[in-house]
Amino acid sequence: MHTRSQSRGFSLVEVFISLAIFVAVITAVFAFQINLQTNSKVVTGSLETAQNAELILKTMLIELRSMALSANGVYPLVTAGTSTITFYSSPVSTTTIEQITYALKGTTLYRGVIMPSGTPAIYNPATQSTTTILTDIYNATSSPIFQYYDQNYTGTSSPLTQPINVSAVTLIKVSATLDVDPKLSPTPRTYSVQASLRNLKTNL
Repeated sequence: MHTRSQSRGFSLVEVFISLAIFVAVITAVFAFQINLQTNSKVVTGSLETAQNAELILKTMLIELRSMALSANGVYPLVTAGTSTITFYSSPVSTTTIEQITYALKGTTLYRGVIMPSGTPAIYNPATQSTTTILTDIYNATSSPIFQYYDQNYTGTSSPLTQPINVSAVTLIKVSATLDVDPKLSPTPRTYSVQASLRNLKTNL
């Protein structure tokens, strides 16, 4: 007596189950690749932002330390706000006394420059050139980007309160907390510089 083995194909239910498993695996792999690429972009962006921040803050430090009377004799420090600062300075690249404004709007820091013109010199706001210099700034409310200190600053004392008497300022601290994407790692990092302005006291 001969026995005959019988083979049968997949049932419709088994086909659907196999297809569902295949789709789930492909979806998971695709999602993992997308997440990996996103994290890689965030990390790369964070490194670029950090490098830009360090360079920009160094430039700001040089400009703040180079404060001088304006071309028409106005005191070097004009406006001293928590998110904006205006001053006169002669950067290394030029001998002209420029009016420089740094202003944080939202999460972006802007730099505005007005060159003097005429005799006697004037600084016309209509001629200001503005550029975006730093983005992704997420300072806490308790940590403004600009803080000001007088000659009594010991390294641990509190900053001056608003409104600021500009003639009393001897040191300015600039702090920027950067985060390319607040929803993803890496965690925010804060970069800061301090510019001593004690030499301005001779202009009073």
